[in-house]
Amino acid sequence: MIVSREQKGIRRRVFDLAVPVIGENLLQTLMGVVDTLLVAGLGVAALAGVGASLQVVFVLLAAMSALAVGASVLVAQAVGAGNLGEASRIARQTLIWSVVIAVPLSLLGLPLSPVLMGFFGLEPEVAAIGTEYLMVTMGAIATLTIMLLASAVLRGAGDAQTPMRITAMANLVNLGLSWALIYGHLGMPELGAVGSAWGTVLSRGMGAILLVLVLIRGRNGVKVGGAGSWRPERTALGSVLHIGLPAALEEVLVITALAALTPIVAMLGTVELAAHRIAFNILSLSFLPGLGFGLAATALVGQAVGAGQIDKAQAYTRVALRWAVLWMSGLGLLFIFFAAPLIRLFNDDPTLVASGSGAIIAVALTQPLWAATFVYAGALRGTGDTRTPLIITGILNWLAVVIALVGVWLVPALWVVWAAFLISGPIETYFLWRAWRSVVRAWEA
Repeated sequence: MIVSREQKGIRRRVFDLAVPVIGENLLQTLMGVVDTLLVAGLGVAALAGVGASLQVVFVLLAAMSALAVGASVLVAQAVGAGNLGEASRIARQTLIWSVVIAVPLSLLGLPLSPVLMGFFGLEPEVAAIGTEYLMVTMGAIATLTIMLLASAVLRGAGDAQTPMRITAMANLVNLGLSWALIYGHLGMPELGAVGSAWGTVLSRGMGAILLVLVLIRGRNGVKVGGAGSWRPERTALGSVLHIGLPAALEEVLVITALAALTPIVAMLGTVELAAHRIAFNILSLSFLPGLGFGLAATALVGQAVGAGQIDKAQAYTRVALRWAVLWMSGLGLLFIFFAAPLIRLFNDDPTLVASGSGAIIAVALTQPLWAATFVYAGALRGTGDTRTPLIITGILNWLAVVIALVGVWLVPALWVVWAAFLISGPIETYFLWRAWRSVVRAWEA
């Protein structure tokens, strides 16, 4: 009975963190899906241009995740050790440095937006739309970053509910604003595709403000308000980056690898590029359970390590792995069976539907393997080891890009690009599993 209660408690803690994180990521993804649906009404060129510019935004946000991952792990370990003062200091410094770094990044990104979009080899009309969208987003990258970091700090403190609720509010605001600004409703100016960028920026800016206000008041003993310096501390930044920088580099490698697929797909034509964007939006929904349980593993393993409870760290990982695989496999099956109808929600062009459906089926088959990579990588980060996932995931995702390039040369079809992950996925899963087993054996020794 004691073991049973302990197991139920472990499962409940995993779900208490994972489910809200899944909900938050679902809402964040839906924000992109809604924007894509709204922009799709403007035509294929607008859809392709916005999709390409979002690839650049994802790279920048991945780079800023150095602070997010490092702060989440350090806050979790400090909370686990009962040192709430240190957890609060890390939270405060994370927000400070997010502004210090993001502001010059934004100023630099504005004039570089046309150059960045030029790397994709897009048609002139598509490139113009993407550049305009990117410039608006770059101008407010600081607010997007603060929302990302504040959510990570709260998760490290064990509160995943608040980020989810605030993200839900931001979604509703984004839906109304983007619709009004794209098409000129409710007395708003008709801005076209760039209206989607303004709607997203303003809604996420609102979310960032609300999250900071929550942290000022405090959650679970962690707060940025009250006593403490608001001057940037290099030592705090160093501690956060020591853990977070490899994780950020990993994210940059993954996102740039996915971005590198765009010029490969662009060689197939604008219709295939639009189908690629739609397929990515739909398939990202199936990643959400893996992301949620992976982030839960990071926070809970971090707290367990901070408290010296190694057995619990292993138990948290086992529970997270089991449920991530079940959820992602189930969603993968649904996407396989309903691939074509899902594509038609965005656009009913027969060529686009056929191309996008093939891509969805190819990636859906890799879902169980990716579920395992999310959880094992998350558990390793919770121990403070962010370098191993960096090496394994970075190399294997770029291997998929090489395979995709060769595959398209042999068979010029969109599904071939995504089928590359059917080759790299099993290898990535195996090496991350071996790395986690090494950590467990070291503990047992």
